[in-house]
Amino acid sequence: MSSCCLKMPNMFPTLASEAFLSSRCIWVNGPVIVGAGPSGLAVGAGLKNQGVPFIILERANCIASLWQNRTYDRLKLHLPKQFCQLPNFPFPEDFPEYPTKYQFISYLESYTKHFDINPHFNETVQSANYNATFGLWRVKTIATGGPNPIGVEYICRWLVVATGENAEKVVPEFEGLQDFGGHVTHACDYKSGQSYSGERVLVVGCGNSGMEVSLDLCNHNANPSMVVRSSVHVLPREVLGKSTFELAVSMMKWLPLWLVDKILLILAHLILGNTEKYGLKRPRVGPLELKNSAGKTPVLDIGAFQKIRSGEIKIVPGIKKFSRGRVELVNGETLEIESVILATGYRSNVPSWLKENELFSSEGVPKNPFPNGWKGKGGLYAVGFTRRGLSGASLDAISVAHDIAKSWKEETKQKKKSMAARHRRCISHF
Repeated sequence: MSSCCLKMPNMFPTLASEAFLSSRCIWVNGPVIVGAGPSGLAVGAGLKNQGVPFIILERANCIASLWQNRTYDRLKLHLPKQFCQLPNFPFPEDFPEYPTKYQFISYLESYTKHFDINPHFNETVQSANYNATFGLWRVKTIATGGPNPIGVEYICRWLVVATGENAEKVVPEFEGLQDFGGHVTHACDYKSGQSYSGERVLVVGCGNSGMEVSLDLCNHNANPSMVVRSSVHVLPREVLGKSTFELAVSMMKWLPLWLVDKILLILAHLILGNTEKYGLKRPRVGPLELKNSAGKTPVLDIGAFQKIRSGEIKIVPGIKKFSRGRVELVNGETLEIESVILATGYRSNVPSWLKENELFSSEGVPKNPFPNGWKGKGGLYAVGFTRRGLSGASLDAISVAHDIAKSWKEETKQKKKSMAARHRRCISHF
């Protein structure tokens, strides 16, 4: 890295104009990576291994801020650890099959230290624009780590978007919620059911987060009702002591997707029984096909379904409106409640800052489905948008790091040849 206020690199001396550069401008001799979560760290590690310089920009004050600041205490990885490790760095052998969030954070901190990755924390990207004339990205940020905010511009050949699918919480609008008067929070701010003991709590959402929050509330003597608006696949996390996900991966090597889905549903019925009897209607499309086509992840049950069967977690339909201390449901039923937890998911924030619309859709995810959504035009890359969790992010990170390293080495080689040629001409003139 070098400041643009100093002598500019030879590859673009004509850019040193006020129209393109500001006084707080930094040239990056490699890619800028936006996001210091698992995806950004994995790309950084891959580049380190190949000797490519880079910087990582992170708006929070730590790595993996989603895991550190926006997850509940009881969270564990939903899949076995071998499907969640990042490239070239396995989990410690003494970690359990499903590491806790604290163990996973510890693993990421070890990963960062092992590969000597040093993100720029407290630096929020405001915009990223591509200048086709010069073939360069202009990334504007606000750094808030010091006593006063500082605007910074980075100029680079490659830009890696690693902010992920879960950058911003989704908060739906409900009629009358402002008049409810009780405690309303998103699942990203929920830590434990301890403070809800004895309360009647409405959990909005029936994905993995909604199920686990409801289970945690039960375990802390709260009385949760969970809103289930649409159909959902609930699968056991394990079948005969073997991970359901691992079983599915093994079967897909030999069997077509539709048949694997059929087998999974038969096993789920044998282990869990008829989930529809308890208000959890299954989609017509199988769990794996639905994941591939719509990105909707099946729920891997870790005990919530037993609480649903026993009535400790009450299943209710969609919300019509809220009023003081209560909620009216679409079936006409009214519940008296004291708190609301919105397990309504997350979304990408890419459209708010990336001024480009070829690689990403208006929803902020790559337009091309996995495994072809990691590379765009003009040195733009995406990591962590595969809807396949940490294993998908790792695969993308490997591809991105390899592709950038190849280009970087070719350009560096060409630059050295050009400098050598100029040097020879200078000697001959002398």
